[in-house]
Amino acid sequence: MKIVNSTVPEALANLGYTPQAIEAIVAHIDTHDTIEGAPDLDPDHLAVFDCAFKPANGSRAIHYMGHVRMMAAVQPFISGAISKTVNMPNEATPADISEVYMEGWRRGLKAIAIYRDGSKRTQPVTTRRAERATAGAAAQEAAGAHAPKPVRTKLPDERSAITHKFSIAGHEGYITVGMYESGQPGEIFLTMSKEGSTISGLMDTIATMTSLALQYGVPLDTLVNKFAHMRFEPSGITPNEEIRFAKSIPDYIFRWLGLRFLPKEAQPPVEEKSLNGSRPPEPVLGGTGDTYVEREKRIFELQADAPACAECGALMVRNGACYKCLNCGATLGCS
Repeated sequence: MKIVNSTVPEALANLGYTPQAIEAIVAHIDTHDTIEGAPDLDPDHLAVFDCAFKPANGSRAIHYMGHVRMMAAVQPFISGAISKTVNMPNEATPADISEVYMEGWRRGLKAIAIYRDGSKRTQPVTTRRAERATAGAAAQEAAGAHAPKPVRTKLPDERSAITHKFSIAGHEGYITVGMYESGQPGEIFLTMSKEGSTISGLMDTIATMTSLALQYGVPLDTLVNKFAHMRFEPSGITPNEEIRFAKSIPDYIFRWLGLRFLPKEAQPPVEEKSLNGSRPPEPVLGGTGDTYVEREKRIFELQADAPACAECGALMVRNGACYKCLNCGATLGCS
């Protein structure tokens, strides 16, 4: 909203202008954003309407030293400092600002506050039309208005769900999966046997993050391929015939999700991850016709009794009568 200062008509009336002249001058200010050049205005009266900042389409303004002199005239009559900003033009130099401070000191002022026009990205006092000042911001907003944004698709209030019990080296838990009408998972809940434990809290975090990812459209196979075969404790034997050995709880969870909800061709490949996240070459496990379940069974058979690598800590695999590490290449008992 742009309005003409209500004291302008009052000042014009005190200077003897007629109502018709006042109306014409006010209309000129509203249109041109300055009183300079207004019809029937006496040039000697221009100084009465000077402001702290130069108008957008004008050239006049109160000199910044005028603010200092005005405060100096009042300072002897008050005990405290004066909360009055010295408004300086955008082209003010450090030397100009230094001189303002020195002049305030010389005149006995107790405080000086300075503001240089345009020194902030936005400011409450501006002399340009709103559409000019916000043109750049409006253009940026329009440019970003068509950028694609993720959309969250929540499950209905009543949804189908399945619950799966698992046990990894004695750590029992339950996976509950809520499904869309299409049968695809949209949320998971993980409940560990010991509530309040660190593992239980971490599993709640993983479940929430996975649920949000699924509802925002992240493909399940992406999550399965990313988190399957992560290796850290607790890990061990499981009663699930399709996942005989779990390298970690997330490994079991996402491999089970892949087995339950992904087609065979979308199952994650059997691969090992070292502790530092690198991926070694995939071991040869048979012909190209092996199914995911068959490959999982073979990798379990290769690793069921394998020790940890003494060099990097990764689980080794059987290599004839010996063991080798697919992560760093170390061998145990053979070359």
